[in-house]
Amino acid sequence: MGSSDRLFCRQRTLHEIVGGGIDVILWRRKNLTAGILLITLATWLVFERCGYTLLSLISSVLLLLVTIIFLWAKSASILNRPAPPLPELYLSEDMVNEAASFIRSHVNTLLSVSQDIAMGKDPKLFFKVAACLWLISVISGLTDIITLGYTSLLLVLTIPALYEKYEDYVDKHAILMYRKLYQFYVKLDEMRVLTYQQWILEKEKLS
Repeated sequence: MGSSDRLFCRQRTLHEIVGGGIDVILWRRKNLTAGILLITLATWLVFERCGYTLLSLISSVLLLLVTIIFLWAKSASILNRPAPPLPELYLSEDMVNEAASFIRSHVNTLLSVSQDIAMGKDPKLFFKVAACLWLISVISGLTDIITLGYTSLLLVLTIPALYEKYEDYVDKHAILMYRKLYQFYVKLDEMRVLTYQQWILEKEKLS
């Protein structure tokens, strides 16, 4: 299949363009991809069907974890067994400084962009941001963040894989549709020009 028969006239496949990092999305590592989908589905069911909130779920998990570790440690001291193998929980100064530097850099960039938008220095960026915020507002009015996140992940893990499997078929029909739409646009433009010319002629006759 030549480059002219592919979308965007590309010469390489989807996997060749994005590299091996998309293996999970393209189901090259089926167990990992299926695991991600199952975990996400379980999370969605917990939040949406069981009535949990993020805070209540975290609190319940932490309570269960602390209880298990506490009982394990007590039983180990009574039965002369080894204590639970807990990692050393410690934040070094370097880790904190790196995290703070990373956050500061991105926050400063966001503030700089926000200032440019507020001062009207970049109208194109303003309209892009406004369109994105409006789209987020519309979508958030139709669903909640958990359902949106699960749906988005489901689409990310299915559409690219299906496209890669039926790439030639999709490209062929998409290009045909594009050509038909382009021909329709050309005819519509010709009709518009012809109508405008007729209007000019009629106006000249009346004058």
